[in-house]
Amino acid sequence: MSAIRNNGVRLRFFTEPGEFLASVGDHLAADPVVSTVVTTAAHRRLSQLAAGMPTPDRDWWLAVYDDSGAVVGAGMRAAPSAPYPLFLLPMPDEAAVALARTLHERGEEVLAVNGALPGVELCAAELVRLGGGRVEVGRHTRLHELGELVGPRPVPGLLVAATGDDLDLVARWFDAFVGDADEQAGRTRGDGAHEIHDRAELLRRIESGRLWFWVDDTGAPVHLTGANPPSFGVARIGPVYTPPGQRGRGWAGNAVAEVSRRIQAEGARACLFTDQANPTSNKIYAALGYRPVVDMANLVISR
Repeated sequence: MSAIRNNGVRLRFFTEPGEFLASVGDHLAADPVVSTVVTTAAHRRLSQLAAGMPTPDRDWWLAVYDDSGAVVGAGMRAAPSAPYPLFLLPMPDEAAVALARTLHERGEEVLAVNGALPGVELCAAELVRLGGGRVEVGRHTRLHELGELVGPRPVPGLLVAATGDDLDLVARWFDAFVGDADEQAGRTRGDGAHEIHDRAELLRRIESGRLWFWVDDTGAPVHLTGANPPSFGVARIGPVYTPPGQRGRGWAGNAVAEVSRRIQAEGARACLFTDQANPTSNKIYAALGYRPVVDMANLVISR
C-alpha cells in the first residue's frame, strides 16, 4: 500500500483487495452499478485468496482522495491477461492525469486503459505524452441497468445451469464470444481487448451456478449467458453468446430475460454492458427494459 499526492489529489495504491474495499467500500456502494466491474473483481479476488490463490504481484487497487480526505474516485489494475489494462471509475480530471504521471514515474508500462469517460481518455493521453505512441479506441461500451423487465416473445426451450461436463463447450463459446463480438461490431476479428479464459476459473464459475445454457426443445444447447454474483447488491450479466448458426431465433432475449428475472428475485439489481457498435444487442436489451447508465471505453496505446 502506498500513497502519493499529485496535482491536488492523493492517490493511494493497495495490494490487497480487502484493504481497498475497507477504505473505499462506502464510495463504491453509493453507486454500485457504475462501480460494478471494480467491485466484482475485488470480491472475486477475495474469494480466490480465501481458496489459497495468491494475488499477482502486478495487481493494484486505487483510491483517490480530495483535500478533505473524501474518496472521489477509484480504479484497479487486476486484469487476468495481457496487456493487463487499467480500469478507472469516474474520478476528477486531475486525478486521471496524476495517475498517468505516477505510473510513468515508477516505470509501469501501460498499453490499455478501460473504464469511464473522460478519465480514461485523459489518462491515456497523458501516458502517450510522457511515453510516446498513440491512443486508439478498442471499443466504446455502454453500461445499462434493468428497470422493469419486459418479457420477450417466448421461444421453445428453457434455461439450464451449465455443469462441469460442459466445460469444453463453455470454454469454446467464451473464446468465440470475443472474436464474434468484434465481427458483429464491424471490427476486424481480434481488434478488441481480449481476455484469455483460464479453464480453472471457468470451472469455478460453472460450480458457482452463474453460467447457463438456453437449450432448445430437443435439449441441445443453443446459447450461453453468464452473470457475476451480486456485489453491493448489483449483479452484472455477461457474457451473452449465441453461435452464428443459432442467431435471430430469440434465444438471447429469452435467456437474458430469465437470468435478469432470477437476479431481481434474489433482491439484486441487474446490469450489463453493450458494445455501442453492435446495434443488434443494444436493441435486444432495450426491448427487455435495460436503460443506459454511463458510457465507457476500452483504449489501446500503440507504441
